[in-house]
Amino acid sequence: MTSPAARPLWNQADAIALLARYYAAFNAGNWQGMLDCLSDDVAHDVNQGERVAGKAAFAEFLDHMERCYKERLDDIVLMANEDGTRAAAEFVVHGAYLATDEGLPEANGQTYVLPAGAFLAIKNGKITRLTMYYNLADWMKQVVG
Repeated sequence: MTSPAARPLWNQADAIALLARYYAAFNAGNWQGMLDCLSDDVAHDVNQGERVAGKAAFAEFLDHMERCYKERLDDIVLMANEDGTRAAAEFVVHGAYLATDEGLPEANGQTYVLPAGAFLAIKNGKITRLTMYYNLADWMKQVVG
């Protein structure tokens, strides 16, 4: 058995706890709680989009998402490597399309259920990279009908 003094400063359990806080904040609509889990220079790979960097850009993304979508995540499964520097999350998005997003179909409150996932990098107890994935064609099929 490893003594407490020999425990690494950061590990798999810590990474999973960080992700649990992050996704609990998402489901609570606590954007500041989400931002608190991110490094100042976080890299966010938007699904089917460009990489944006920094907390300010992520906060703008959250504002945009709040305006256009109402989402809740269920069936969240969190995974991390042993040293807690890389992690993944898989979940099901239950959402409503509230306001038309640029380049996408007209919004009129359509609902959707969409499997999704994220790959994350972690350093110094903060998420430094967040790469999102969901099937845009599946989402389009659900909101267009």
